[in-house]
Amino acid sequence: MEGIHHRMVNVNGITMHVAEKGQGPVILFLHGFPELWYTWRHQILSLSSLGYRTVAPDLRGYGDTEAPTSITSYSCMHIVGDLIALVDSLGVDQVFLVAHDWGAIIGWYLCLFRPNRVKAFVCLSVPFMPRKPVKPVESMRLNFGDDYYICRFQEPGKIEAEIARYGTSNVLKKIISSRKPGAPRMPKDNAFNIKPDTPIALPSWFSEEDLSYYTNKFNQNGFTGALNYYRAFDLNWELTAPWSGTQVKVAVKFIVGDLDSVYTTPGMKEYVESGDFKGDVPMLDEVVVMEGVGHFINQERADEINSHILDYIKKF
Repeated sequence: MEGIHHRMVNVNGITMHVAEKGQGPVILFLHGFPELWYTWRHQILSLSSLGYRTVAPDLRGYGDTEAPTSITSYSCMHIVGDLIALVDSLGVDQVFLVAHDWGAIIGWYLCLFRPNRVKAFVCLSVPFMPRKPVKPVESMRLNFGDDYYICRFQEPGKIEAEIARYGTSNVLKKIISSRKPGAPRMPKDNAFNIKPDTPIALPSWFSEEDLSYYTNKFNQNGFTGALNYYRAFDLNWELTAPWSGTQVKVAVKFIVGDLDSVYTTPGMKEYVESGDFKGDVPMLDEVVVMEGVGHFINQERADEINSHILDYIKKF
């Protein structure tokens, strides 16, 4: 990690931790759950050496960035507001955007609200999700049941207590090593399906050192800020009513693993492969489905993702 510069930036009323390296056009990286700026370590080191200024914040509520206590402080408006202030602080009009998981969801909102600030978007794992007539959590409960992970995340404090019961390190290991396709479910008796007498093996692309970094940060600051993104799902639905039916007018390359739990959730693969995704995102240039790859694609296949990012953004 030598040469990566860390600093604190005041954005939108909070203090945000930012990791950056390199000079040149800005690539803004947005992480997902349960991650940190650190998920982009391979991309930062590679792309900064190729003439780009790589910038990876800890998003609101994560890592060393401030975590407001109120769930309503985690709306898409707040988080996009943080990012606009961050981009302004960099002294640039536009950035290349690369985002994964919750970062991708926020990335879509950024492109929807402020397309003028995004030169091109390389989106990993989560496609655009157009606003539906029904509130999202209600719809998820109806389609996938009460044990669907997003439904289980809704009650403040409940999942935090279960994480504390099994230990941060074990929970992170379980999430990061999971390759089970389909809509993730969390049984009420053992949300993370952790068995004390069964060790959890880390994947080859995630070291004990990586796990230690994540564990220390989440032990310091807890999971509530990160979980509040899920708890603001319905609030985001309410706030984005004026954008209902609006297309995303940004150039996009979408990359996903064929074993990704998002891609294999019923309805998602069909949306991506049909003309519906392209209908909502008319400047969708390319969809790449990587075989034998799970959810944490930028770490599992770091070199390939680096090449995909570079090949796309150098066109602009």
